[in-house]
Amino acid sequence: MHAIGLTLNQAKKPIDRLLDPVDRISEVLFGLIMVLTSTGTLSVLTAGRADVKTMIVSALGCNLAWGIIDAGIYLMGILDERGRNFMMVRAARHAADTDYARRLIKQNLPEPLAALVSDTELEAMRQKLRELPDAPVPAGLTKNDALSALAICLWVFLSTFPVVMPFLFINDVHLGLRISNAIAIAMLFLCGYAFSKCIGRRPWTGGLLMVGVGCALVGIAIALGG
Repeated sequence: MHAIGLTLNQAKKPIDRLLDPVDRISEVLFGLIMVLTSTGTLSVLTAGRADVKTMIVSALGCNLAWGIIDAGIYLMGILDERGRNFMMVRAARHAADTDYARRLIKQNLPEPLAALVSDTELEAMRQKLRELPDAPVPAGLTKNDALSALAICLWVFLSTFPVVMPFLFINDVHLGLRISNAIAIAMLFLCGYAFSKCIGRRPWTGGLLMVGVGCALVGIAIALGG
């Protein structure tokens, strides 16, 4: 993650790729866990329409709030990553000890590359850093970062709707809850399936595992008053 290129180029993602697939999956999963802590506390025996309305408003508000928080944390992570890269490049450019400078560069390379790069290649990188005409600038945020943060907020918030939608059209609380749970389980499975494909694992196994882990996390959250 802490690649030198981010500091040198401050590379932007294309507008249609504000979030990579794993980011999108993670945000949907996060939103699902949050909304399930609301629907999971709904009693099919005693809940009335007023309780359902309260639950829907609570779920929407909770996910909107956490979407905003998650977006803020994302921006902090971007600043942290770019700040580390900036400090590494500055130290590598001005370090009197060439071995120390090469170690700094290697530590900030992605792990697969760090295992393959030679001392000669590291020295070439160090020399290129020293030859840069302009010094690297401190970490900052871009318009694309702001759009990505907005996308994160929307993903968390919008993931609420499929789960609460049955309660908007079905008067029977028991039936609405069963359909809502079925939708949530299907979404958990799809998240696990897609995530497993992204990381080269077996999709069906990952989907089933995500359902189990998601249900367990919801149970823990409800038990702890979440």
